[in-house]
Order: sequence, then C-alpha cells, then structure tokens
Amino acid sequence: MKRATVLLSGGIDSAATALFLKSSGFAVRGLFVDYGQASLVLEQKAVDRLRHLIGITVDEICASSLSSQGVGELTGRNAFLVFSAALLGNCRSGAIAIGIHSGTPYYDCSPDFLEKVDALVQECSAGKLFVLAPFVRWSKDDVYSYFLSQSIPLDETYSCEAGTAPSCGQCASCLDRKRLECSLRGAPSDSETPQN
Repeated sequence: MKRATVLLSGGIDSAATALFLKSSGFAVRGLFVDYGQASLVLEQKAVDRLRHLIGITVDEICASSLSSQGVGELTGRNAFLVFSAALLGNCRSGAIAIGIHSGTPYYDCSPDFLEKVDALVQECSAGKLFVLAPFVRWSKDDVYSYFLSQSIPLDETYSCEAGTAPSCGQCASCLDRKRLECSLRGAPSDSETPQN
C-alpha cells in the first residue's frame, strides 16, 4: 500500500489533503510540527480532533527556534516543514504530503516550488521519499468545497495565525475563511479576498 505522511496543521487545507489521500488508497499518517507558531496550542487541539474524525495517527515533532514566530507569512515555512518531516518525522519511504494550493502569492505554494523541493527530497533520500501536493493546481475554493463534501464540521479545524480563541478575524487566514463561508452561503463578504 502507498504511504503518505501528511503535514497536518489543523486547518482546512491539510485536513483536506489527509482526507483526499486516504480516499485515494494511501495509508495516511499525520505529522504536526511545533516550530513556535503563535497558534500552536489551538492547532494542536484541532489536529487532535481531526485525527479522530479522519481516522489516522498523528505524530508530533518539535523544531525549536531562537524566537517565537509572529503572525503572517513565514519565509520558507513550507520548505522548512517538508525538510523537518524528512529529517525528524520518521518518514522511511513514501510521500510527504502538504496542502498547498494555487491562488496565493507565496513561492512555496507554487508548482515550481513543489517540483524543486520534490527533486531535493528524492535526491536526499535516495528515492525513498517524494513530496506530494494533490491540490497544487486547485483553487482555495476547490479545496474548501472538497473539504465540505467530506462531512467533517468546519469548526473542527483551526486556521487563525494569531492563535486566539475566538479567532482574531483579521489575519489573512481568518479573512480567507470568512470569504469562503460567505461564498458558501451566497452572501457577500465585507472584506476583500486576502492573498495568503
């Protein structure tokens, strides 16, 4: 059976990735990376809920930083997560999967990034590992629709970059989620679509 270690953050994209790969015949396990993110505790709680709902095991690794990470874009985050999984995540073979999608301005969500990081991981692992991003050409709306079709309650996920409860409502992730929820209801959003 094909194996996939999904980088699981507790958000919609990573949960949808785990669901998609599991339904595609992969033996899926989750991997949560604690890198000092502001949303650490609430992400951990969401991951714990999602592992039960999706029916997978989840391991956690800690990659400490000299300082805590702030809100917003974190330079090289997706590359860091992939290589953390390869080095520290007990991934012996198969896919390291990440829930990146199109429509963001971030290089580490692009097909070019995926191609390059996959080549590096394959070379470094002598072909035992590869990087998989099933949604790299899907829009956020496509990923959101897929997630909703899987009958997992949206409120079981967590995506606020500020790490607050309730969610801050102001960060790019919160604004994006609000836009998606409004589009589902057919209601206009009072915020423009953020580029996250």
